[in-house]
Amino acid sequence: MNDEAMADARAASEDCGCAPTLGERRALWPSSKVTRRSAMTVGALSAIALTVFGVSSGTQSARAEPGYPSWDDVQRAKANEAAKGAEITRIQGLIQSLTQRAAAAEQAARAAGDEFFAAQQAYFEAVDRADTLQAQADEQAGIADESARKAGQVATQLYRSGGDQAALELFLSDSAHGADDLLSRLGSLDKLLEYNRTVADRAAAARNSAQALSDQAKSARDERDRLQKIAEEKMVKAQQASDAAQAALEEKQNNLATLQAQLAALKDTTSATVAGYQKGEQVRKAREAAEAEARRKAAEEAAKNHNSGGGGGGGSGGSGSGAWRRPSSGRITSYYGRRNVQCSNSYCASRDHGGIDIANGCGVPIYAAHSGTVDYVGYNGGYGNYTRIQHGGGIATGYGHQARFAVRWGQYVSAGQVIGYAGNTGNSFGCHLHFEVYVNGGRIDPYPFMVARGAI
Repeated sequence: MNDEAMADARAASEDCGCAPTLGERRALWPSSKVTRRSAMTVGALSAIALTVFGVSSGTQSARAEPGYPSWDDVQRAKANEAAKGAEITRIQGLIQSLTQRAAAAEQAARAAGDEFFAAQQAYFEAVDRADTLQAQADEQAGIADESARKAGQVATQLYRSGGDQAALELFLSDSAHGADDLLSRLGSLDKLLEYNRTVADRAAAARNSAQALSDQAKSARDERDRLQKIAEEKMVKAQQASDAAQAALEEKQNNLATLQAQLAALKDTTSATVAGYQKGEQVRKAREAAEAEARRKAAEEAAKNHNSGGGGGGGSGGSGSGAWRRPSSGRITSYYGRRNVQCSNSYCASRDHGGIDIANGCGVPIYAAHSGTVDYVGYNGGYGNYTRIQHGGGIATGYGHQARFAVRWGQYVSAGQVIGYAGNTGNSFGCHLHFEVYVNGGRIDPYPFMVARGAI
């Protein structure tokens, strides 16, 4: 476009009142030069903005994402047999590549998720072992302190008059009652001394045991810290793999149907036109957009009901106090701690259950139990599709077995916000939410924690 044409276009846009102001033009284009690359960037951002707000540009059919054929390309190729054959081969290759890339990314995400799960469970076991050893050490230290206290009381009783001589005089002072009485007194003294030695020995043994257990607890904590670093590294890699898989899936979803329609148009020998296929694609995309909008509104409505609902078992979930919310409606089917092992053809559930299970059917909304930042969202081994939210103060919550996600990594969420939907992914025997609470990295029983906050 020459300078005169550009001036005419600028004048026309200003007349219609739709042109950017001078300040806006300076902000968007700092210099008068607009390179081809910057123009493509602005165009791409504009297309994204239009898609987000549900606006169609009207010329979308003539454009395609970089590397993909446009409908104009298909129209031109259809008019020439040689060009049509080449375009068919090209589109078939693109479809195959899309499918393979998405499958490979999903496989890599699952492998990374399995490694994260294994490292995370090893860390949890190390936390439990360190805490158990420290509790045992504290118990032995308490026994040692109590035994030492009792020994001190006996010693005080024996020697309160001052030394062995005073104690002997005390026993002989009333010897007029006879030799038998004296022997009885001496026997009692001997038993008291023996008891005192036993108590002292018990105190020493307990003290030694407490020290040994403390040393083991320290070693266990060192191992815990080592495993925590490994788990964090595996989590980062799993998140990256999950993001890559999601990007590959979205690219496939965004392009596969169009490519298949273009391929059908090229192979079609009837009177159907490219415009007809293109129209069908527009109808399909409009339908998908409407369905997505309906799901979004349904999730918002569910979140409203959740935030204002009561705390019943099968209802919409409790509103909670202090901005804590019930993570899903439905009844609790499995609690924290030891449980009977259930097995299927492929795996057995863990005997030690690290959370609580809330079941109310497939696709039921899952809510953030508290406000915070999503620091993991992706596949996580036995948890299946899993989300973790950091709430601050060393407290975090985890949500497993989801059918699909409603949040992204790094996103800030409010208490009661829909973050996903109940599913049957990972090690699961039916659609439900597996909910966990973490304090300083270790798992705790979610039930009393949530009850104390009025959320269950």
